[in-house]
Amino acid sequence: MLVPDVVTRLAPLTTLRLGGPAGKVVAAASADIVVDAVRAADAAGEPLLLLGGGSNVVIADEGWPGTVVRVTSAGRVVERQSDGSVLLTVEAGEDWDDVVAACVADGLGGLECLSGIPGRTGATPVQNVGAYGVEIAELLIDVDLYDRRAGVVRQHVPAGELGLGYRASALKGRDDAIVLRVRFALSGDSASAPIRYPELARALGVEPGSRVPAAVAREAVLGLRRGKGMVLDPADRDTWSAGSFFTNPVLPEAGVPGDAPRWPTGSGLVKIPAAWLIERAGFRRGHPGPGGRVALSDKHVLALTNRGDGSTADLLALAREVRDGVRDRFDVDLVPEPVLIGCRI
Repeated sequence: MLVPDVVTRLAPLTTLRLGGPAGKVVAAASADIVVDAVRAADAAGEPLLLLGGGSNVVIADEGWPGTVVRVTSAGRVVERQSDGSVLLTVEAGEDWDDVVAACVADGLGGLECLSGIPGRTGATPVQNVGAYGVEIAELLIDVDLYDRRAGVVRQHVPAGELGLGYRASALKGRDDAIVLRVRFALSGDSASAPIRYPELARALGVEPGSRVPAAVAREAVLGLRRGKGMVLDPADRDTWSAGSFFTNPVLPEAGVPGDAPRWPTGSGLVKIPAAWLIERAGFRRGHPGPGGRVALSDKHVLALTNRGDGSTADLLALAREVRDGVRDRFDVDLVPEPVLIGCRI
């Protein structure tokens, strides 16, 4: 049975606390309810928006005119394999950091570097979520999808068919393929994935490539994220953000500013830190947007924050200022990482 939600304003459902009203909000506590809600909206000809944890979206002040389906489906299944590995199946509505914490507590390794990332599990393959040297693409086996065009559920769609790339996939920016559940391959030896990210290796006091207890890696990652205002805290408006607002540009080596840090990505391309570009374009931590209602984080210039009384229009104005400043200084275009709903920069 479809359950209308009492919430009509979308701002409280996002980590930015921004966004106007919805025509209707439906709580979907199972994959079957998600499918039913989507089919009902399609039958009624209503615009449809799928919303999980609201951590990677920027919703227009005008809101959403149709149906919003809040995906809150829950459930995890752990299957230990004869070779010591583990197959983990997770429903799309599970809180992501709760999943990571449970895996670490159960002695499962692989996800610990993705600790502290807000949102729901179903969004992780869409964004190919990554942090501290680990991406979902490395661990994902397959997903179950609802195919809106065909009106059917497609089970066990291999990760190789999802076009997973840097903070992207074939699912991103479209609403005709809806993730219902995901499956990961993890290790069962309580050890982390190899520590690749230099900052994390330094925090742990190990050489890159080392493995450490997954619980130790998780705590180190959470500490690093808290230092950047990237762990949600309702009382701290410096965490009222969508995380990193811009992706790190991937450019030909010849197009990189001479002294910029860079990491090879293959085919003659390198990745450079968006934060480095932003800071050297003249933007500092805490840089205010319109009226000081929004600002760059006091801890990390990649996060655009709502200081409590901002609007989406304010946030987009700040994003444009930063984007244009970097373009003028370096002739590099920054690309937003969050999904922009009913708005653009």
